Amino acid sequence: MTMAARTAADFVPDTADLDELAAAVQGCKGCDLYLDATQAVFGAGSGSAQMVLVGEQPGDQEDKTGAPFVGPAGRLLDKALEAAGIDRDRLYVTNAVKHFKFTLPERGKRRIHKTPSRTEVVACRPWLIQELTALHPDVVVLMGATAAQSLLGTAFRLTAHRGEALRLPGDDESVQLRFDPRVAVTVHPSSVLRGPPSERDKAFDALVRDLRFAAGLLP
Repeated sequence: MTMAARTAADFVPDTADLDELAAAVQGCKGCDLYLDATQAVFGAGSGSAQMVLVGEQPGDQEDKTGAPFVGPAGRLLDKALEAAGIDRDRLYVTNAVKHFKFTLPERGKRRIHKTPSRTEVVACRPWLIQELTALHPDVVVLMGATAAQSLLGTAFRLTAHRGEALRLPGDDESVQLRFDPRVAVTVHPSSVLRGPPSERDKAFDALVRDLRFAAGLLP
């Protein structure tokens, strides 16, 4: 099997049981990210969630604990959800890519996040599709460019579509679902943390506004 042909599809079981999927993802070798990551990090949250939040990939703390959104970005997301009046316990949170991609500049130094390549995002997409199929949510919130382009295509520009109710593309079989959720996009919480301190409050308020908009799409 060539690198171009490798995807997680060979490792994703045909099941809607989230526990079975979470166990199976630990054996995934759909791309080479599994070689250096501590473990795969599957989604977590309510199995009856009406709204699913999708980020980019696990971070350093997520890779160590095996749970999504438990690091600094996760804590900021919790704060934003609270400000938006959304109960995280009623949501499901996951990532477009299930293994942590990083660089290690010097021995003993902290692992530095590295953006997954398009090949890695596409290779991992079958896991996300199976999660969404199992959950059947009414609303999917794509946080950050990697998550948005995973399901909406490489030409999609997140900043041009914040505050819009979107649909998944009907002409791409690789992202087609057996249902039609509403889709909203926003920035990844980590981008708020990385931004200039003088702009942080404004960026946080915009994230809260996007989350509140997404919640408003629920039936």
